[in-house]
Amino acid sequence: MFEECDCMKLVDMSVREFVYEVDSAKPAPGGGSVSAVAAALGAGLLRMVGHLTLPKKKFQTLDEAVQSELISAHEALKTLEVRLLDLVDRDTDAFNAIMESFRMPKETEAEKIKRKKAIDRATLGAIEVPEAIAKIALEALEKAHWIVQYGNKNAISDVGVAVLMLYAGLEGACLNVMINLSGMEDTAHQNALKAQVETLLAGGQTARDTVLAAVRQALL
Repeated sequence: MFEECDCMKLVDMSVREFVYEVDSAKPAPGGGSVSAVAAALGAGLLRMVGHLTLPKKKFQTLDEAVQSELISAHEALKTLEVRLLDLVDRDTDAFNAIMESFRMPKETEAEKIKRKKAIDRATLGAIEVPEAIAKIALEALEKAHWIVQYGNKNAISDVGVAVLMLYAGLEGACLNVMINLSGMEDTAHQNALKAQVETLLAGGQTARDTVLAAVRQALL
């Protein structure tokens, strides 16, 4: 079992500290953690629009079913935001686990077997974390259509920025899945993950483009 670092968590850093942590010669935090942050910001921004919508009198004039959907989306986005923030550090931890597994001794046959198992386990972890980021980002993106449709129109541009951030997080996470697939020997699992990445990207593009079209139309 690898030792855990007792250093400050990425999510506990200031914005400046986090950017400077990325802007370093260290390979992590990298694209996976940045993707999680981008998606978390997108979810947070959609919730901001929700905060500017739900207390308004205009919200009370909406159909009860619509009100219920908006409240549900707002609450779900909080859960997704929290999950994304948790994955910021988990992605860097997963990368570090791969690096540590490659540094394991490989002199004897037993050491080679142990090292190989550790590398396989760490590689799977480095795939599962960005895979989770992508799935959560898509789930958040799919909530945006309620907000662009019925949210506070004074914050319509914020909805646009939110979906751009969410899609950036989704695609960035998918790139991190793909780069780690080369270390996977199970071809069937590898192909299944490739297909899943394509599905996630297609779903994200559809959700993003639909919302952005509505945003741009509202801004004309």
